[in-house]
Amino acid sequence: MGDRFSTPVPAFPSLRMAWCDLLFAHWRVDAAVIRSLLPRTNPPMEVDEFDGSAWIGVVPFRMAEVRWSGLPSFPGTGEFPELNVRTYVRGGGRPGVWFFSLDAASRLAVRAARIGFHLPYFDARMRCEISGEGIRYRSERTHRGGGTAVFEGEYRPRGPVFRSEAGSLEHSLTERYRLFAATPRGCLLRGEIEHEPWPLQRAEAKLVRCEMTGPLGFELPAQEPHLLFARRIEVRADRLRQS
Repeated sequence: MGDRFSTPVPAFPSLRMAWCDLLFAHWRVDAAVIRSLLPRTNPPMEVDEFDGSAWIGVVPFRMAEVRWSGLPSFPGTGEFPELNVRTYVRGGGRPGVWFFSLDAASRLAVRAARIGFHLPYFDARMRCEISGEGIRYRSERTHRGGGTAVFEGEYRPRGPVFRSEAGSLEHSLTERYRLFAATPRGCLLRGEIEHEPWPLQRAEAKLVRCEMTGPLGFELPAQEPHLLFARRIEVRADRLRQS
């Protein structure tokens, strides 16, 4: 994979990967609900609202070509399905993504991410199958003590590829180049993400089961979600730093 990025590679090896066959399913949620679910951190996080609401996303996809810069993939971690539950925050004045959970079908990747990156990864039994232009996807959390979390559905792109416009909902939900995590003592960490603008498409989906927020103590709203699709994007992720 060629280096498309304008900034130099840091001395500490960055993580390279491709994110494939993504569905961005988002629901509008009362900001007070999201605020009550965020941990106390230093510096504190604030809910990053759009159009007067917080948003929560369920994002199934497939990780591919996962490796440290300059190194080959480790066996069992190079390619696997992953599914995250996320919202959008500001930490230390910076916008980014807060992950409530990340389910993955790689036990090694789950443990490395939990220990090394303080991210709430969970073991899951997962299946991601390409069906024509669409994707059949199923995930069931199996992590000990991780609660019940199930996703099952089919999704596909609809319409041409487009780039989101600054100030739009699509831009707010996808063009996020920073993730946050927290240590057990509440120190807020940030990791910078680099990739080209998302090659988005409108999407349609049949969500047979979407029970990913049960461990958080609430159900997703009954409203139809906002849906977007992306076929593939190549990503570089920097190490976490204190925010």
